[in-house]
Amino acid sequence: MARAYSDDLRKKLLKAYIAGQGTLRELALRFDVSVAWAWKVSSAHKKTGAMERTPQRRHGRISRLDPEPLKRLLDAQPDLTLHGLQEALAKEGTSVSPSHLWRVLRGLGYRLKKSRSTPPNATPKPTASGASSSSSAFRRSRPNG
Repeated sequence: MARAYSDDLRKKLLKAYIAGQGTLRELALRFDVSVAWAWKVSSAHKKTGAMERTPQRRHGRISRLDPEPLKRLLDAQPDLTLHGLQEALAKEGTSVSPSHLWRVLRGLGYRLKKSRSTPPNATPKPTASGASSSSSAFRRSRPNG
């Protein structure tokens, strides 16, 4: 997605337009912006009187989970699982799902830690040469005799 033009460029275009240095079409060419953008900026300035962009709203719901108790809990006990954190927060009166809890933790810069108690993966590792590690496959590929 394209980034928004700076407020500095908006101010320069609007000040030039207000000073009568040209039409919006001429100023759009001069400042290397689209005519539609120049019209939009001019219209917004006429409506609000402000030359700066209006702050963009944040999409989605605002989290009601305060990060400070999370940091405090993880500093005291760094090996807490998501469910352990969820239970600890529930004792403090905050109900939150593990998935939302993980999103907040990831936003704070925390990472997942490998659990040494988890059973190993059942999928065998590939061989270095890429060949099959099964000797029975080798026997099947040889001619009988």
